Order: sequence, then C-alpha cells, then structure tokens
Amino acid sequence: MTTIHLKLKSHGYPIVIGPNIFKDIPKYLKKFPLGKDAVIISHATIERLHGVRLSAALVKQGYCVKIFNVPEGEQSKSASCALRLIERIADYDVNRKIFIVALGGGVVGDLAGLVAAIYKRGVPYIQVPTTLLAQIDSAIGGKTAIDLKYGKNLVGAFYQPQAVFADIKVLSTLKLRQIRNGLAEAIKYGVIKDSVLFSFLEKNYARLLKNDSKSMTLMVKRCARIKAKVVEVDEKETKGIRTILNFGHTAGHAIEAAGGFRYHHGEAVALGMRVAGRISFLMGMLSASQEHRLNALITRVGLPEKIEKIKISKIMELMRHDKKFVAGRNRFVLAANIGQVKVVENIPADVILQALQIYQE
Repeated sequence: MTTIHLKLKSHGYPIVIGPNIFKDIPKYLKKFPLGKDAVIISHATIERLHGVRLSAALVKQGYCVKIFNVPEGEQSKSASCALRLIERIADYDVNRKIFIVALGGGVVGDLAGLVAAIYKRGVPYIQVPTTLLAQIDSAIGGKTAIDLKYGKNLVGAFYQPQAVFADIKVLSTLKLRQIRNGLAEAIKYGVIKDSVLFSFLEKNYARLLKNDSKSMTLMVKRCARIKAKVVEVDEKETKGIRTILNFGHTAGHAIEAAGGFRYHHGEAVALGMRVAGRISFLMGMLSASQEHRLNALITRVGLPEKIEKIKISKIMELMRHDKKFVAGRNRFVLAANIGQVKVVENIPADVILQALQIYQE
C-alpha cells in the first residue's frame, strides 16, 4: 500500500493506492472530520461488484450507509440528474451528518463531487474510483462538473475530497475497453511530463492490457504522483500549469460531445492527442518521428485511429465553447517533445481544420 500526500494550502489529502484496500477504508475515515452517515453515489453495476462490500465494511465500523444509484454513462452528468440526486439526499438527510462517497468511474466522481460541493454549500466527500481512468486522473484534483448541450464539464466547481482510495484489485473487473480508456490518460501523462513513463508504456502495454497487477500498480502510482504534483502548484488552473493536463482534451471533449458520447472519454482523448500531435507538428514544435511515436503507442493500445461519422464542422463549433479558450482566443496544449508540452494560443483555424481532417474517416 502506498500513500501519496497531495499538499494544498487550504486542504491537502491522501491518495491511498494498493490492492484489497476496501476493507481498510472505514478505518482511514476515522481520521477525518466526517459524520457517521455515508451516502454512497454509484450505479447498479458498481453497487453489485463493489458497493455491497464497501457498505458492509462501513457498517461494521459503525457507519450508517445509504446508496443512491444513477444511470450508467455520460447522460448522468446533467443538471436534471444532479438536482434529482440532491433532492433524494435532502429527503434522506434528516437529523443526520452526512458525507458523500463517490464510488465509480469518472462520471460518478464528477457528478458526486459537484453534488457534494453545492449541497448545503458543501459537505465532505471521498473518492473511491473503480476504473483505471478515474484512479489515475479524474478522481484526483477536485475538479467536479456536469455537462451542457454546448459541451462537457461547463458547469462545475473545484472542490477537493477528503481522501482518494484507489484499490488496484477492483481493476480486475474491468472490460478491455475500460482498460484502454485509462491507458489513454496514462499516455497523456507520459507526453506532458514523463518520458520515462512513456517508455514504460511502450515496453509494457501488452502486460497492462492483460491487467498485470505489478505493471498496473507501478503505472497507477506514477500517474497519480504526476497529477498530485501538478495540482499542488496550480490547484484552480489560474497559473497555466494545470492546463497541461488537458493535452488531447480540447479536441477530445468536442469529439466526445459531437459524437453523442459514442466514444468513451479515453477514446475521444486518444483522438484528441492525435489531433494535438498533428497541430504540434504543423506548428513546427514536434518532430515527425516523435509524432509517429505518439500515434504508434495509441494504436498499439487499441485506441481509435479515425474520427468516424462525425462532422468536422460540429467539432469545430463545440471547441469554441471550450473552457480553456479566453476572450475568443483558442488555447491548445501542444507537444514540443515526449515529456514536454506548452500552452499555445491563437492557433490558425486552417491548421486546426487540417489536423482534424487528417483523422476524419
């Protein structure tokens, strides 16, 4: 078991990583200023696989537990779903002192985090991510959000959890598509900050796709450390440092939304990284060999190679709503090398269009 301490001026917290740590979560929680009433937000499949076990462990340590499930998929990250969930919690929360447990992947984590941030102007919550993508990325850093028709994550708040518990053992229940989704974010970390991690992924992608426990543990820890360090120096993305975590996400989020969320998040980010790599090359920042290296790893992992059945005009339109764009100026995270990126503004529209068209089916 490894504990990574994310240090913030206002509120730091531990990221606990290891196999079979579900049973130990209630003991850890006694260290935090929480109530005795745990509200677990999840969905039916996760409740069946992991929720019953976590609930039993909490009850054994004297906690009261209530589970509220939401539908699977991105459609749960909506204003209507968030408000229904808040009303259900308010109805339950009579003479109680609740805290929220986000048990699931990125959708559940984002939604539960936002509910925790706005219910009663903020109640404590913890993240218990059950997907690879959530364990290495979305559960860490306090970004919470729901979507609008104009794009992903346009309504949200920075609201840090009390702790993150990443049980490596739960990854054994994931389907191959979910593993690939998480590996997309791992590739992102290699590009933005860690060439050694990128090389590790190149050498060990086959083991990771088979869910090799040793390789997976090493990767989760390394990615979590990178995310924690970036968040520590730029918690609310005001210094332009945390923005580098969005490599591949500008085009990726637009592709995801334009396709009606047919692509899972990691798949859309993989396509977004291909587009960002091509823009980086066209802007004279990234060599052809390094762009090839990026694309080759994405392909080996089994992530999409082409943007299928989505109009480029729709992607361009949705990108204009991207939160990273400022006063009409676009902003992209571009690669200068494997392990080094830069935030660049005012990319010519024809360059963006050319990069998208290369990957259009």
